This record gives sequence, structure tokens and C-alpha cells, in this order.
Amino acid sequence: MVGWLTAAVTAVAVQRLAELVLACRNRRWLLARGAREHGAGHYPLFVALHAGWLAGWLAEALMRGGGPSVLWPLWTALFLTAQILRYWCIVSLGHRWNTRILVLPGIPPVRRGPYRYLRHPNYLAVTVELLCGPLIFGAWLTALAAGLMNAWLLLAVRIPAEEKALAELTE
Repeated sequence: MVGWLTAAVTAVAVQRLAELVLACRNRRWLLARGAREHGAGHYPLFVALHAGWLAGWLAEALMRGGGPSVLWPLWTALFLTAQILRYWCIVSLGHRWNTRILVLPGIPPVRRGPYRYLRHPNYLAVTVELLCGPLIFGAWLTALAAGLMNAWLLLAVRIPAEEKALAELTE
């Protein structure tokens, strides 16, 4: 079972690194077209959160024996559903998708895909991932810690910074 655990954490880590490469490419594209970055100071906190989440997930699950939770089918289904939502966000935003807050002046926010229904669907998807990934292997302390830190960062820091940046577009 430890093999499944390390494979899962490694796959998510590789996925996150690939997304950072995409985000860097999109950032260059956006900046070349006059985008402005907002809230750059809090970005390292999200990087630390995700790195800590992966390390905590692996360490806690190994301490608990590395086997799957009794509810692993539920947590896996929710995790995979969140993946679908997150990639729908990425596709819907195209070059405008990023892990940072970058706003193109004069360009209205995207209102297609999941953005027709939710203001911040990507944040919902990532929140579900942060909770369900560790829970697949019974790492509930990691899920709790990452979930609380993510909630605080999103609600107190990131979403207010993003809303302020978007409000500047309409002024």
C-alpha cells in the first residue's frame, strides 16, 4: 500500500510542477500584453502551503501505515471531481489562467465555463483537493491543517486582493 501512497503524492507533485510551468508561461504572456500583478507578497505563502501539504500528506499517511482509508472511494471520487473542475477552469481561462493574480487592463473577467456559475471555481477545486487528497490515505491532520490554512489564506488574503484587482478594472 505504501507504493500507492508514494505514487499518488508523486503524481500530484508532478502535476503541480507542470502547472507552475504553465503558470510561468502564461505570466510571461500576460505581462507582455500589459497585465499588472496584484498581491505578489502573499504568493510564497501558497507555495509553502502546497509544499507542506504534500510533505504532510506523505509523512502522516506513512506514520499511519500508508494504507487507504475505509472511505477512500469517496475521497478519491471527490478528489477526481475537483481535478475535473480545476482543469475546466484552466481551459476556460486559457492564457489568463495563473497561480498569481494578473489582470489585463481593459479586458473583462472571463464569464464562460465554470465562471458562469461560480465566482472562484478554481479555489473551490483546490480546497476539495487539499482536503480529500490526504483523506484518501487517512491523513486527516494534514487535511485539517491544510484546509484551515487554505481557508484563511483565501478568505482573508487572496480573494480580497483579487476582488480589489478586478474592481480596478471597472473604475
